[in-house]
Amino acid sequence: MKFKDYYEILGVKKDATDEEIKKAYRKLAKKYHPDANPGNKEAEEKFKEISEAYEVLGDKEKRKKYDQFGHRMDFNDGFEFDPSQFGFNRTYYQTGNASGFSDFFNMFFGGGSDGFNTDDILGSIFENIGSRGARSVKRKGEDITSHLEIDPTDALLGKSVKVTVNVNGKAKTLDIKIPVGIKEGEQIKLKGQGSEGVNGGPNGDMYIKINFSPNAQYKVNGLDMEKKVELLPWEAALGTGILVDMPDGKKMNVNIPPGINTGNKLRIPGQGYTDRNHNRGNLYLNISIVNPPVIDEKMKKLYRELMEHNPVAPRR
Repeated sequence: MKFKDYYEILGVKKDATDEEIKKAYRKLAKKYHPDANPGNKEAEEKFKEISEAYEVLGDKEKRKKYDQFGHRMDFNDGFEFDPSQFGFNRTYYQTGNASGFSDFFNMFFGGGSDGFNTDDILGSIFENIGSRGARSVKRKGEDITSHLEIDPTDALLGKSVKVTVNVNGKAKTLDIKIPVGIKEGEQIKLKGQGSEGVNGGPNGDMYIKINFSPNAQYKVNGLDMEKKVELLPWEAALGTGILVDMPDGKKMNVNIPPGINTGNKLRIPGQGYTDRNHNRGNLYLNISIVNPPVIDEKMKKLYRELMEHNPVAPRR
């Protein structure tokens, strides 16, 4: 018996929405309808094939059962298989063709007085994976998606990191090269690192989804980056020079202008994040004024003198 790829018949992808399937069916049905092709047997057969495909893909339950068999087993349209290899007699689905659909359709959805049940054949097929009937069917292993939290500087510098992932219940450690300029939410594809293939089929792939650590000292906004810088009150009031770590690991002397306040930002051009074309954004130093961790008596005295000599009226 030939496997029917209903998705290919309607010309849609396997993840097509209900609306896309309906739209594709209407377009093809209009083209091949017998009324539009009188006496054309080829168009008539094509119309029947289209109608059968929509009967399955246009029904959520039928589509689900079909996908369990066809999509999961990676059969191609026209693939020859013998259902008896899965433990079923051909008489179970050759129950007449009153529906006008193919034997393939009737095998799954035709029913009949013999008590055939679609769930029975699906269950038997998957129970027999690796047995006499399924040995000839090569199947790609399942793809696996995992998440990796990195510091943005790892992506800025294109570092290699180790990640431990779960593959079918087993821990697997992989070395991953972080692409320079990768964006948060993008994925790294590791070909063949997913689940093992069945019956000699290829392994599935591993997809690593990238997240930037919320605790990283550098925050990324497009191509710009932001870093918090703490200043002591007199540094903010009088201005100073400080040595700042740049995202690429270098250090830079930065002049702090006098009178700067918490919330003010200083822009360092060309020291931000980068894209894959090596265009680089800016680094912004987000200023925060903090008290010294320890205040001795001499410092307290100086603060009191400042309060007494403050020409600005105290805020209440």
